[in-house]
Amino acid sequence: MTAIHFCASDTDTALTALGRLMQRYGQVPATRADVVVALGGDGFLLSTLRQNLGKPVYGMNRGTVGFLMNDYSEDGLHERIAAAEETVINPLSMVAGAPDGTESRALAINEVSMLRTGPQAASVRVTVDGRVRMEELVCDGLMVATPAGSTAYNYSAGGPILPMGSDVLALTPIASFRPRRWRGAILRHDSVIRLDVLDAAKRPVMADADSKQVDRVLWVEIRSEPRIAHRLLFDHGHGMEERMMREQFL
Repeated sequence: MTAIHFCASDTDTALTALGRLMQRYGQVPATRADVVVALGGDGFLLSTLRQNLGKPVYGMNRGTVGFLMNDYSEDGLHERIAAAEETVINPLSMVAGAPDGTESRALAINEVSMLRTGPQAASVRVTVDGRVRMEELVCDGLMVATPAGSTAYNYSAGGPILPMGSDVLALTPIASFRPRRWRGAILRHDSVIRLDVLDAAKRPVMADADSKQVDRVLWVEIRSEPRIAHRLLFDHGHGMEERMMREQFL
């Protein structure tokens, strides 16, 4: 029998589900669990994945959109987990440099973003694998998204949906002003992307890695982190590939 650790976001809906499922299936510590069941929304699932490295995580939607979550049901949980499809996600690694010389590091499962924080658009130089690809991009922001995150903020900003397992990243501008028609680029998953802020005093910029924010950055370096693997479980027939395919035909 699968040993399950249940966790929930702090909403009433999720906490009620937590109590009912623990009573029905029991509860073991996360360190001894075969699988972690996360009850909440997509944001809570991402947080659970980061906290339980190496453990498969099965999400059930007790939030709103729940793109990464399975439907909530209290019946047949052991059978659903046993038949589940597993998707392995490698996060992005971000290093951000501040004006005082300090560096901040973070991991992102969905995307790393640079966003303007002042009234004027950001001005950014884009370098890929040591080669300057764009001397100046004037925009509200710029992001690098994984395939897993390509249906989230990236897609809302006009970026492409990337198939899982495609070994590529999406580099997507947010409200690009100059070049006005630049829609972004698709890069190899092992690319090293460096974004340098031009005129940072006049056009301040922040960095964000899955909602972990770093204010007032001068540069950001982003790369995939293949040494870290997040394991995500989906109900049979409703895996990540199928979800991303459906998203493109809505």
